[in-house]
Amino acid sequence: MSRLSLLVDLASLLAREVDLDALLGTACERLAAAMHADRASIWLVDAERGDLVTRVAVLPELPALRLSLDRGIAGYVARTGEVVRVDDASRDPRFDPSADRATGYTTRSMLVAPIREEGRAPVRGVVQLLNKAGGPFDDEDERYLVALSSQLARALTMTTLRAADGGNPGLVLQGPFNRIVGRSAAIASVYEKIQLASGTDATVLLRGETGTGKGLFARAIHVNSRRQARPFVTVDCTTLPAQLVESELFGHERGAFTGADRRVPGKVELAEGGTLFLDELGDLPPDIQGKLLRFLQDRSFERVGGRSTMRADVRVVCATHRDLERAVAEGRFREDLYYRVRVVEVELPPLRERGRDEIEALARHFADVYAQRYGRPAPTFDPAALAAIASHAWPGNVRELEHWIESAIALAPDGRITASHLPLRRPRTQPERAVSEDGEIRMPLGLSLDDAIERYVAAVVAACDGNKTEAARRLQVGRNTIARALARRESGAGPSSRGPDSIAGGPKSRRD
Repeated sequence: MSRLSLLVDLASLLAREVDLDALLGTACERLAAAMHADRASIWLVDAERGDLVTRVAVLPELPALRLSLDRGIAGYVARTGEVVRVDDASRDPRFDPSADRATGYTTRSMLVAPIREEGRAPVRGVVQLLNKAGGPFDDEDERYLVALSSQLARALTMTTLRAADGGNPGLVLQGPFNRIVGRSAAIASVYEKIQLASGTDATVLLRGETGTGKGLFARAIHVNSRRQARPFVTVDCTTLPAQLVESELFGHERGAFTGADRRVPGKVELAEGGTLFLDELGDLPPDIQGKLLRFLQDRSFERVGGRSTMRADVRVVCATHRDLERAVAEGRFREDLYYRVRVVEVELPPLRERGRDEIEALARHFADVYAQRYGRPAPTFDPAALAAIASHAWPGNVRELEHWIESAIALAPDGRITASHLPLRRPRTQPERAVSEDGEIRMPLGLSLDDAIERYVAAVVAACDGNKTEAARRLQVGRNTIARALARRESGAGPSSRGPDSIAGGPKSRRD
């Protein structure tokens, strides 16, 4: 591979959320070939231990090495940020021969560059080349390695590595997947299952509370599978009106229904060769569940209004926060579909079960991300802010924590996050009991018609155990009408311009 091709290829890899080790391993292999070097390795700074660790090394004798920052040429480069080129390593006093002694390898020439972005960014690690064929490394080699190391730095910035606090320019190593932070025991078992599932085409069911990262893990399965170069297509089952779900999934022919003026492919067709992610599967309308079951069984389907049976080579990943077992028992979810999607089941732990250290690591990670996005100084946390973060129950999980930290960064122009920058935690009140024991919905006199409608809709949804589709069926309106009424009630925004007739008028309109 040419040097230019390597830079282009690495840039394309960085655009995808690939496994970090796989990315660095590929970079090492191709770098050694392009530079005519015998070996290449990447060392990362581990701030917790204050040393260097080989995340990837083309050293079959030793799959992993550690080196103090005050030892060796790699330690010198990590400490000073300088590029070092050595023609004869044995004559350089900075050279540490311990690895050579352990492996029997003889290091002669070396080219070592810091991994960091432009400017005064911290050194995140070093990349080194050993023993160039045909002679020592030259100026052109050095310029190329510096350009490539800045790309590697961007890769690390986008992954689950975060800058440490204080003056230590290191990183704390986190999880194996890009954009997913965590290394607690609770999340480690998830990583293992995701890695194993990625190597197959088995249907995966991701389960967990809202905000636990099901979408991120679904994408991690895709980008670490053989289908990574093909589409990753998402269907959010909570946002689709019941009458449009089938068309959204399987497409429709021209004239299939009013307004269908052309043939439209569905998400299944668009995901050909790739992965179809069905988010919040538990909200899929009952009449579509049978058609999804057929597709999962033999990968065949028909467009709405069509007569030809079509097939699609698609890997399916599903996610839900619903209690599917209860839904099956109550007849709201097909039992045969339940067993079909539960081939590989992965339970994502809520944030509160991942431990204080992990919550703090996530907070620092999000602080780094949003400080860079909003042009803030390197963020730090006041002890009171960390205490407030640690004491919160996080009902919204990682998503809630991310929004907290984004808000704090926006309100802290100097980068120092205090407890006053965190969202006010209002005491949770007991929800009012809208439905009596005998099934009657009771509301006080004096409500406006709009407020009465919104309360009535909320009560019916509660009576349906949160199933908006069932509530819409009972009220004879579209599911989107239910969602809008609930959103207005939760936000206190008041009625929409459609007015109360969208519900009070009875039958649902075409727009729903």
